[in-house]
Amino acid sequence: MTELAFTIEEAYRARASEFLRVATAIAGSREGGRDAVQEALTRAFARRGTFRGSGTVEAWLWKAVVNAARNVRARSPLIAEESHADAPAHDAADERRDAVRVAVAALPERQRHALFLRYYADLDYAAIATALGVRRGTVSATLSHAHEALRAALEEEVLA
Repeated sequence: MTELAFTIEEAYRARASEFLRVATAIAGSREGGRDAVQEALTRAFARRGTFRGSGTVEAWLWKAVVNAARNVRARSPLIAEESHADAPAHDAADERRDAVRVAVAALPERQRHALFLRYYADLDYAAIATALGVRRGTVSATLSHAHEALRAALEEEVLA
């Protein structure tokens, strides 16, 4: 096995649960997330010769995972929603989680993905920039705008 292939495997073993968590959030379902991670790793191994070394292997893998999850989401854009008639009663904590979920879903794609990578995967700004194919300063601005939008949406929810 080549050194890069071993590094891909090491990165996967170290971050498998985070890859799945982010891919699931982007793809919209756990099954879609699993498919995206598998597709990303398969492509990474097949295309390992294209890795230029301008960043970490892990950040390169994150880009593959994000792109694969986007593709899965595009192939199945309609995610089944839980019927509220059959749903169990919600308490205040459930309602807050639902409000956050709705507010995050309303964000533009780049903001959502940046949030997922920052808070689900605990990536630094440089790795997020690589994964999203943007500059580091763009990550900072994107996260700032996402936080502002979430704050406004949640304050509006509280006042409603």
